[in-house]
Amino acid sequence: MNNSLPKSVQLQFMRPAQLEAAMRKFPAVYVPFGLIEWHGRHLPLGNDALKSHAILVKCAEKFGGVAYPPIYFPSASWGNGVLLEEDIKSKVPMISSLFELLKKTGFRVIIGVSGHNIKEQIEMINKALEPVIADHTVAGVGLWEMSLSRCAESDSDHAAKWETSNMMYFYPELVDLKELGTKPLAPRMKPPDGIGGLDPRKHASAKVGERNVELAIDAIGKKAQELLESLPPDQRSFRLKAISPEYWWQI
Repeated sequence: MNNSLPKSVQLQFMRPAQLEAAMRKFPAVYVPFGLIEWHGRHLPLGNDALKSHAILVKCAEKFGGVAYPPIYFPSASWGNGVLLEEDIKSKVPMISSLFELLKKTGFRVIIGVSGHNIKEQIEMINKALEPVIADHTVAGVGLWEMSLSRCAESDSDHAAKWETSNMMYFYPELVDLKELGTKPLAPRMKPPDGIGGLDPRKHASAKVGERNVELAIDAIGKKAQELLESLPPDQRSFRLKAISPEYWWQI
């Protein structure tokens, strides 16, 4: 599988006619979520959204649809990796507003994928979807990138085997394992390493990442197809007259 990320399915790079053509063919949008946080000394701080975005771009390339730009949350809103209850409540309306705009644009399937693998973020995405899909004209779900593909070859961790492998596959120039030195890593995400999982120096590789990504892409793409087919037949198509100023302006 080619690790390139085509701009032709990334919403921010598409021209109006390209967006309209993509939506008429398969009206699904994949929305990646993450945040800026510590991911060891060897990975970029934006790992979570970079990872989920790259997977969703490849999903759109294979199955159709469009990948939304990565969405980052302020790291100050997270305590030890766990969303505070008040933060969930404050962010849900904002995300719902985005999903509602995507619905008005004509997308029939909305899949929100978090690369920050904690259950609170998935709950937040699904709560934001509830009012948007309530009328059954749109279908949607919140997932981790490996929610549907989890197995011996597809999983996640924190800056260890899986996340490092994903980045080695998509963005090898952003990974520097030499930054980890040669000493044993501190266990269970403790300082000074902040890594949770198998030692990436021993277990990570671009090949592992490629297989992980391949399984995640297939599972998410098939879920998008399933969600579209779950809608009433008259709600499965792009419904705007055109992506043109007379009918549409912005998301």
